[in-house]
Amino acid sequence: MLTNVAVLAFDGVAPFELGVLCEGFGIDRTADGVPAIDFAVCAEDDRLMRTSMGFSIQAEHGLDRLETADLVAVPAIPRGGIPPEAVVRALQDAYQRGARILSVCSGAFTLGAAGLLDGRECTTHWMYTEELQSRFPLARVVPEVLYVDSGQIVTSAGTAAGLDACLHIWRQEYGAAIASTVARRAVVPPHRDGGQAQYIARAVPDCDAETLGPLLTWVVEHLGDDHTVESLAKRAHMSPRTFARRFRDETGTTPHSWLTRQRVAAAEELLERTEQPVEWIAGQVGFGNAAALRHHFTRVRGVSPQAYRRQFAC
Repeated sequence: MLTNVAVLAFDGVAPFELGVLCEGFGIDRTADGVPAIDFAVCAEDDRLMRTSMGFSIQAEHGLDRLETADLVAVPAIPRGGIPPEAVVRALQDAYQRGARILSVCSGAFTLGAAGLLDGRECTTHWMYTEELQSRFPLARVVPEVLYVDSGQIVTSAGTAAGLDACLHIWRQEYGAAIASTVARRAVVPPHRDGGQAQYIARAVPDCDAETLGPLLTWVVEHLGDDHTVESLAKRAHMSPRTFARRFRDETGTTPHSWLTRQRVAAAEELLERTEQPVEWIAGQVGFGNAAALRHHFTRVRGVSPQAYRRQFAC
């Protein structure tokens, strides 16, 4: 169970991505029911570290702090530089003893320098995926995703995707309700569909017409209803073809995929918080029957509803 997080920093660290990790795991949310995390930012020594934004910071903890961490996180750092040997060795030691390793954005290059990406699927910011693959040819770089969970190693794309990866880890460790609480405090969605490809070379959607935000809010409040592209388009006062195009522009996915994700997320909450049978939950979230819920839940989350409930039931 995740209780101890250490963030690794050194010269050139990007403060925004460092802040993402502090937001993800460093804030005390116990008053909201979120488990306490022993959190620390660590460095090779207590000298001032230059950030990429022209100011310096100082860490209060040394690399020995990594020895007790369940999760070691690496924010964005300069891609071209060579990480300090002590940092590389500390990452390798953490990996060898079984700690989970998370990188944000160009932090993946530090993991590559430590040999932790060899033979493993991984990602980084879309601007750097080709460079990551070239620098570390044994890695299997996946350019189009927000983050990759390859088991012990989790790599994420750009800044916001780092927070997506943090929430993914919260969800894995403590369930959807806790992840949603963390997301709510950060005022971000607990889960984003799609991948970083949707943010590359794409024009800002035409927003002359009414945005779909109010409609999507209504759909989440009425998941048990029977929704089709035609019925939703009618409610949005659009033709089905225009609605489908606008939906993909604004969400990065199809109405069916988005609705399935929302229903799975709602099923997670009910599995955690109630003892109602799976058949009842399926009806409440709009899957209709237990077989349909099991099919979609297992495909999206990788475990059956029953297994999920055994792990995360309150």
